[in-house]
Amino acid sequence: MKLRKVVPIILASTVTLVMTTACGSSSSTSTNPTSSGSSAPVSLKLLIASSGDAETASVKAAAAKWASATGNKVDVLVATDINQELGQAFAGSTPPDVFYVDAGKFADYAKAGSLEPYGDQMTTKFVPALQQTFTYDSKFYCAPKDYSTLALIINTAMWKAAGLTDSDIPKDWNALEAVATKLTTKDHVGLVVGNTRDRVGAFMKQAGGWFTNADASAITTNAPENLAALDYVKKLLAAGVAKYPKAVDAGWGGEAFGLQKAAMVIEGNWIKGAIKNDYAKVAYQVAELPAGSAGKGTLLFTQCWGVAAAGQNKPQAIDLVKSFVTDDQQMAFAEGFGVMPSSQSAQAAYGAKFPADAAFLAGGQYGQGPVAIPGFAPVLAQFDVGLDALSTTEPQKILTETQKNGEAALADSK
Repeated sequence: MKLRKVVPIILASTVTLVMTTACGSSSSTSTNPTSSGSSAPVSLKLLIASSGDAETASVKAAAAKWASATGNKVDVLVATDINQELGQAFAGSTPPDVFYVDAGKFADYAKAGSLEPYGDQMTTKFVPALQQTFTYDSKFYCAPKDYSTLALIINTAMWKAAGLTDSDIPKDWNALEAVATKLTTKDHVGLVVGNTRDRVGAFMKQAGGWFTNADASAITTNAPENLAALDYVKKLLAAGVAKYPKAVDAGWGGEAFGLQKAAMVIEGNWIKGAIKNDYAKVAYQVAELPAGSAGKGTLLFTQCWGVAAAGQNKPQAIDLVKSFVTDDQQMAFAEGFGVMPSSQSAQAAYGAKFPADAAFLAGGQYGQGPVAIPGFAPVLAQFDVGLDALSTTEPQKILTETQKNGEAALADSK
């Protein structure tokens, strides 16, 4: 997949970003009671938005393991368009028992009362930023499934050809501009960055800004920190040392990198699969994104295990989720289809197993999740329109318009 949107916050994903009982999880070794209090087995429906055969197989195996241990049954269904299918199921009062919830849609579902707020029943300790992402109206609703972050992907051959070494890996914005300039040639640009908030938003975070304050109770888009971030990106674009993917005839950063039209790209860990499958001859290394004036910053792309508020078998559904978020099971998912575990205790195990992902993993501790305001998607879509024309538009105009639209959306959400 190209981008894991969990928006990928490819990819993830996209990115579209993961196991047996472990420390902190509930036991799933005996038949669980039904919602009516009996011990009869139940049949659960689990709806997923799969990135491919590997993810589907991994989830089916985990569901079958829980079903075998409990005497229940799980039907794993793969959605073609999960947001559309969930919307129809909620409208028809026939939702699946458990389902993937994209972080960008979470607040809408929570406000509508479609999600069971079972988060307080979880004993797994999740990466704090991920738990915050799935908290609405002070309630922790659903267990984060896994996550992806953004990092700096570097073409090692181009890096060496430019006379750069590991000591030149940029740690701040000035250094990023310097190496992007040095790496830019007639054949390739120094840096390619996506033209949406899912990439440019990382600079906002690094500058100490974001669309809202920490608890999303106020819109802060029109802050000087965000202006500094957009001014910096515009400066790189104007100098020709950074370009959007379409400017190098690519559909996304991973394609630009794979076709060697960019010496560096800002992308998520989903790029690993794209390079392995489509551009295996391109050697690369991964570094954390350079820090801005406020320090390090990246974006989180994630989903949670949603449980239907109208479900008839909620105790079993929650128990199934508990089995999915044990450290062992999350590591099995990681090995199966390349996602990073959401539990805090599994971070060390993942880092030891996949040392090349250290930069992506580190971002989980300081990354920014999506805006958790119902109905905010159109505001962000309009912001992206502004970003697309950033090279010919005053950044302040983009921020002022987004501030106005955001305040209206926030008022409507209450």
